[in-house]
Amino acid sequence: MAESRPPFPPFTRETAVQKVRGAEDAWNSCNPERVSLAYTADSYWRNRSEFVNGRAEIVAFLTRKWAKELDYRLIKELWAFTENRIAVRFAYEWHDDSGNWFRSYGNENWEFAANGLMQKRFACINDLPIRESERKYHWDRSGARPADHPGLSDLGL
Repeated sequence: MAESRPPFPPFTRETAVQKVRGAEDAWNSCNPERVSLAYTADSYWRNRSEFVNGRAEIVAFLTRKWAKELDYRLIKELWAFTENRIAVRFAYEWHDDSGNWFRSYGNENWEFAANGLMQKRFACINDLPIRESERKYHWDRSGARPADHPGLSDLGL
C-alpha cells in the first residue's frame, strides 16, 4: 500500500489548518521517527543554513535538535495556502543545557505531493533569548498543545 497522509491537496482553509495543527502536534511529540513519516522518502529541507535530504537525514537532524533544544514547545499558525502549498509562521520555546531560555520565531513554506506527504520544507528561524519568567507556553510536556491554549495571534506573537 502506498504511503499517504490526509488531508490531500488541493487544500481548503479547513484542510490547510488541519495540516498545520497535525504538524504542530507531531513536532511537539519530539519523536524524530514519528515526524519523519509526514515527509516523502526523498523530502528536501532547508532549515536555517542546513540542508536535509530524505527521512534518514530528517531523523538525524531532529535527534540533534531535540538533544539541544530542551523542554521544546511549539505553536504553528496558518499564514497562507494554495493548491499544494502552505505557508506557516511559528514560535517555539526551549532552553539549553545551561538553563538559558529562548523563543525561536520563524516562517516555513511547505510543498506537498498528491499523497499528502510534504516533499519540500523551507524554514527561516531567529532565536530570541528570554527569561524563564517571559515564557508563554505552559502545557504539560506530554505532547500536543491543549485545544484551549492560546495560539500565536492570541498571545501577541
